[in-house]
Amino acid sequence: MTSDELKRAAAEAALEYVPEGAVIGVGTGSTVRHFIDLLAGRRDRLRGAVSSSDQTTRLLEAAGIPVVELNEAGTPPVYVDGADEATRQLHLVKGGGGALTREKVIAGASERFVCIADESKLVEVLGRFPLPVEVIPMARSFVARELVRFGGRATLREGYRTDNGNAILDVHDLEISAPAGLEQRLNDIPGIVTVGIFALRPADVLLLAGQGGVQTLR
Repeated sequence: MTSDELKRAAAEAALEYVPEGAVIGVGTGSTVRHFIDLLAGRRDRLRGAVSSSDQTTRLLEAAGIPVVELNEAGTPPVYVDGADEATRQLHLVKGGGGALTREKVIAGASERFVCIADESKLVEVLGRFPLPVEVIPMARSFVARELVRFGGRATLREGYRTDNGNAILDVHDLEISAPAGLEQRLNDIPGIVTVGIFALRPADVLLLAGQGGVQTLR
């Protein structure tokens, strides 16, 4: 199977976690695009979706799925999203697509977080993928200097602004052996809006598509 076929297989496996008549949370990225495409076939059985990005909102609307604000939705029963890296402990690195803040908010608000990915995203230790960090623009240089103290090398994602109007620093050379602790410490740096470590609120289920099928990690 190609990488694209693996992503679609993981997305298809997530459909069984979608309850009828619910408003669900939907993430951002290439694997989620497959999920939205598949979700379109059962849109009449959904009340709507909470979107994690402007890009996802456009895809949901094109699929005929009503987009609902999180403030109105309350507690979504499930949030489905991809990852840039994942461990068997269900800790993740996310934010390659720049939507990490809204993704983290919806994940935190949802009863269950189902992560969909292909087997190439599974790692023993997080950090191979540069860690995205969303920062308010005035704090960009200060935060970059602070990240050096953690062993990271921060580069600005040039020409990019998040849907919230902020900048992204991609932090290289980190070995994230204690994800929850590092997430908490980075959260305390003034100017950081969100870090792309999802460990304080990890996934509840990881659907990992490989050549032998879709593996479920809990």
